[in-house]
Amino acid sequence: MSSSRAHAPYTEPWLRGTHTDVPAAGRAVLHALELALDDLTHWTAGLTDGEVHSQPLGLTSIAYHLRHIARSTDRILTYAEGGELTCEQLATLKMEQESEGEQEALAALLAEVEISFTHAAGRIRVLATANLDTPRTVGRRKLTTSIGGALIHVADHTQRHVGQVVTTAKVIRGMKATFNG
Repeated sequence: MSSSRAHAPYTEPWLRGTHTDVPAAGRAVLHALELALDDLTHWTAGLTDGEVHSQPLGLTSIAYHLRHIARSTDRILTYAEGGELTCEQLATLKMEQESEGEQEALAALLAEVEISFTHAAGRIRVLATANLDTPRTVGRRKLTTSIGGALIHVADHTQRHVGQVVTTAKVIRGMKATFNG
């Protein structure tokens, strides 16, 4: 799932005619993840590792959102598959919330997202062939959803965090322009 924003003219993933072997709902989720990676790559281009970890105007760092996008995809798909989070997934969640002080390189963070989406694609392909109305539960409280609800949440949750990355990147660029201009 590599980014193709660099190729002109840019065509959004849902218009590329890809994943035609996957039922429509699953195909839409795959396209949403591809768009997310395209946007993340595009909007973080040129930012320094320090800027990716900064919290301008008190915003959550881009680094946090990238970690969260990559790791939450696995957790949501676990619920879609009817599973419970493992001890490892719970530890990763806790670490994700506490790792704001870490200084991973932007390239490593984007690679984590890309690897996560690549692993997710196979799982999504399988889930897309299931009855999307099959009930599923989420979390300790066993909140109800369905396979389809969880699949769609992978897409909309990812896009929500991508929007926050884009906004934060724009703020960082705007602040640099103000101070350098």
